[in-house]
Amino acid sequence: MPRKQDFDPSVALPPGLDVAQIRKAIEYVEREASDLVEIYFEQANVFSAIIGILGTKAMDQVSCYEKHRNIDTAQQRFPDLKRRGSGANPTPNNSLESKGSKRPWAIQSHYDHPGWYIVWRYLVDTTKMIQSDKSVIIWRVDVVFLERGDWKYEGSGAGVHGGGRTHTFGVTNPAKKLNGKAVYARKDVVIRNSKPVPVNGDHDE
Repeated sequence: MPRKQDFDPSVALPPGLDVAQIRKAIEYVEREASDLVEIYFEQANVFSAIIGILGTKAMDQVSCYEKHRNIDTAQQRFPDLKRRGSGANPTPNNSLESKGSKRPWAIQSHYDHPGWYIVWRYLVDTTKMIQSDKSVIIWRVDVVFLERGDWKYEGSGAGVHGGGRTHTFGVTNPAKKLNGKAVYARKDVVIRNSKPVPVNGDHDE
């Protein structure tokens, strides 16, 4: 279970969400993702999407936020989660999008919708040097409310001859925007050369 001292209770959270719920969600994401780590070595971008999906599933199970019950609708619309009881069209303040990322700052989305975003920052540690029972570690969780103006359009490299990626939006100056937004940050992981790396040893409780 993630250590309580690695959480920052002063970080603003969506209505009804609390540190205890996020702590349970981290444990769920790490456990489930560790069983799927082979996918990371095949397609890292797909694995990041899986982390986001696991985050959505965890929030649906342990928090006051729920995913859309219609599968087709849930896969095609924002947000991933809405506050329970907020109706079919939740306000931005009752909307929560779940993202997985192996990068320390970036936030990307197919939409530029305003609302709350929770980003599960992960690293893959097949040596299990950081934690003996997990090969996927959530080392930081950012929670931030983004306005439409926080996003910039990043276009697409796709064309008639194939290749490239789909249209995306990215957050402008994400490191500045995310300053003070880490509700969870492991003390045994640091950023070096723009990548999260372990500081030392095992992190078991």
